Amino acid sequence: MPDKFNPWLEPFRFAVEVQGVISMRLMRIAQGGPQAVVETYQMVSEKLGAFADAEVAIAKALTEGEGLVAAAERGYAPVRQCVHANSDRLSHI
Repeated sequence: MPDKFNPWLEPFRFAVEVQGVISMRLMRIAQGGPQAVVETYQMVSEKLGAFADAEVAIAKALTEGEGLVAAAERGYAPVRQCVHANSDRLSHI
């Protein structure tokens, strides 16, 4: 696929994957029980970790003199990895 579509496809792909993770998590939480509690705690702790990693990546990029676009891309990477890992994990349960 031509590179000119990548800036448009990645946000769309990410949005679809995020929506899938949200749906799978909501179903798991709605089932109740101990697994719902574990999933809820894991959801919160993963978000805090991913956003902390993103903040560090952005700060590092900016202190190294990279531009705002590069800093945003570096900050997006930990969040993207976390969402993808959750998508894989939740789809195999």
